[in-house]
Amino acid sequence: MRYLGLDLGSRTLGIAISDKTGLIAHTYKTIRHNEEYAHLVNVVRDIVKEEEIDAVVLGFPKNMNNTIGPKAELSIKFKEDLEKKITIPIYLQDERMTTSIAQNILIEGNVRRKDRKKVVDQVAATIILQDYLDRKEK
Repeated sequence: MRYLGLDLGSRTLGIAISDKTGLIAHTYKTIRHNEEYAHLVNVVRDIVKEEEIDAVVLGFPKNMNNTIGPKAELSIKFKEDLEKKITIPIYLQDERMTTSIAQNILIEGNVRRKDRKKVVDQVAATIILQDYLDRKEK
């Protein structure tokens, strides 16, 4: 099974993809947007078709106290919009702290600040997807 991981932000969509065995996630790309979520849905639909994706894992940014805020509501809406365009399963994955973890990984790898901004959302999507894949295997 092949999975697509998504980290939906207010300006970017970080995308990760799994290998064909569904065990290892790796970065795919970052898409910049201006809150044009309808366009993003179509982009994701095209990637799903092109890469022969079997399921999508969408980051679900709950608050630290486990409540659902505006960003999590946006993820729910995006999931609903995706479900209208694609027929494969879409799972929500808790993504608390993934962007911070991604930033720390890039800093430890001595990636320059300018370069970190270009890939941090891809790395966060990879962490979201890998967390899902690791939990799924248990």
